[in-house]
Amino acid sequence: MADEGFKMFANKVTSLTKRSILEIILVVLCIGLAFKAEGFYSVDNILNVLRSISMQGIIAFGMTMVIVAGEIDLSVGSAVAFAGCLTAVVTRLLIGAGFYAPLAVTIAILVSIAVGFCTGCLTGLVRMRLGVPTFITTLAWMAVLRGTAFLITNGFPVTPFPDWYNFFGSGYLLGIPFPAVVFIIVFFLVFVLMNYTSFGRAIYAVGGNMEAARLSGINVRKVKTLVMGIVGLFAALSGVMQSAEIMSGTATTATGWELEVIAAVIIGGTSLMGGIGKVRGTLVGVIFLGVLINGMTLLNISEYWQFVVRGILILSAVVINRTQISRVK
Repeated sequence: MADEGFKMFANKVTSLTKRSILEIILVVLCIGLAFKAEGFYSVDNILNVLRSISMQGIIAFGMTMVIVAGEIDLSVGSAVAFAGCLTAVVTRLLIGAGFYAPLAVTIAILVSIAVGFCTGCLTGLVRMRLGVPTFITTLAWMAVLRGTAFLITNGFPVTPFPDWYNFFGSGYLLGIPFPAVVFIIVFFLVFVLMNYTSFGRAIYAVGGNMEAARLSGINVRKVKTLVMGIVGLFAALSGVMQSAEIMSGTATTATGWELEVIAAVIIGGTSLMGGIGKVRGTLVGVIFLGVLINGMTLLNISEYWQFVVRGILILSAVVINRTQISRVK
């Protein structure tokens, strides 16, 4: 009995260690940077890290839902740029038409977020009705949205925003950067959705085995359409905040964000095969990448080497993830 109890305890410790390995590495990384990188633990630097991870992190939470459901979205970077440009263009048109500035900005933001959600939902519908993989559809959207952003701005930054608009990208709420406040709120909303609702359970079921989920009465089309819509909405929200940060709609922003977002999700333990993943893991993955990039910057490591390190991390995370899944099987 004692041996069995010890084995059960050892198995629990091993399981906990596997789930917490990224957290352990993150703690070790922070301790190392505290000694090596001057100013790493300063309040200004911590707030800077929070701000830098917030907009991509918001999208990463939505991407977690998408990948757990067995799909992918490669258009989020372009969606961010397009949302920022659309917000600026609509704001300029409405103010030019005599609208009160706060009302014009509010309408522009709502339009951009609605378009982001509808674009994502359309991807889901194309996937379910026509059988076109989301990899292909979102690859097309990546080009369309980026190109449209250039078209509506003529390739130049559009700057119609009043000064107070900058608060949404660079302001502080109770001493915390406003984008970080939104980041925290979105995390808790997605955490509750994924862990304590029937919709969250349906996402895992659909990603684990779509046919079995359909036979058990789950509306697979609805689930996949909604998760694609949600990540599109989050990308648009981030695009609005980024336009506030730089006070313009610029078509060249957020280039390569899709890779950063997917990297954070994968490093956080979500399987690209679907059905496995936690938004909590994505949170740690986002923080880990943010701290790593910030630390390398403080240590004056070349940006080229930073790309190499990130690539190695992604590959390592996928290998570890696949190894653990194989052991479970």
